Amino acid sequence: MSQTTVPDERAGRLRGAAAGLPRNLTGSQKLMVFVLSMALSGVANLVLEIVPDVTIGPVDVSVSYFVFVPLTLVALLNPFWAALGAPIGEVIFVDLLMGDFSGLAEVEGVIQMFLALYIAGSLIRNPRNRIQIAIAAVTVVVIDKALSAIVDLSKVWIGVEDAEYVEGLPESILLLEGIGFGVDILISGVLFGVIPAIWLIPALHGRIEPLLGMRPRVPGEPIQGSAPRTGLFVAVALALAVASFLFAFLEVWEVEFGVFEPEWLDTYGPGFIWVGIGAAAIAFLVGVALVQLSRRSRDREDADTTRD
Repeated sequence: MSQTTVPDERAGRLRGAAAGLPRNLTGSQKLMVFVLSMALSGVANLVLEIVPDVTIGPVDVSVSYFVFVPLTLVALLNPFWAALGAPIGEVIFVDLLMGDFSGLAEVEGVIQMFLALYIAGSLIRNPRNRIQIAIAAVTVVVIDKALSAIVDLSKVWIGVEDAEYVEGLPESILLLEGIGFGVDILISGVLFGVIPAIWLIPALHGRIEPLLGMRPRVPGEPIQGSAPRTGLFVAVALALAVASFLFAFLEVWEVEFGVFEPEWLDTYGPGFIWVGIGAAAIAFLVGVALVQLSRRSRDREDADTTRD
């Protein structure tokens, strides 16, 4: 068998799996993707709460997030709703339930991670193409951390926050941001992004989507819920980025609307994480229930169509 026929056979199997499945998602399916993304991303971030951070001099060497978890969801399911659910899941199951919620200032992280995942998920036109997956994994970290770095530098330049200087290193804030940026790309983007994602996404592609009543992503077909390649989207994305900067400055300006910081994790110890995991499990079961509801509704519609 020639190598050129293998992609054709795969595409044929995908189209066969997609046969009979609607292109557009129903309201319950969108909610299902959103809830599943919230739950899985919440659990992934809860695990990071018990992973110790390592500090080498002025640089923190730590895992910011398990990129492969939300990346798998935006690569296989609806990019918009999966990208929206992931950062909200972190806010609910990690920040709020663990007692470290900064109120409106949390909106900064939600916007930045949403944009990063939404754009990355839209870049993966073929979920079996490992090059596209690798680029998307690094893109998540680049967008999210670049926006965060711009915010941190802006706070110093404007004068609302003191710079962190290292003796003997002029303009060390730029150096520290650059080193931190590189560490995040290497650890979060490559080690916990590219490496697991290039194996996991192709393995799940075409297998889980039909179970959810969704059409698998087929190369060459439009991606439902993907970022439009228009100037208007670029303008909206830039506007959201600017909005995230404004929310980031609320904490500096001591605008503490909605702040909730009882620090339960410090009070009750690492075992309290199971509270968040239990809540995420309940949300996951809600997502599964929505899957069953969607499948039954689709089967009922198919039966009515056949009867007619």
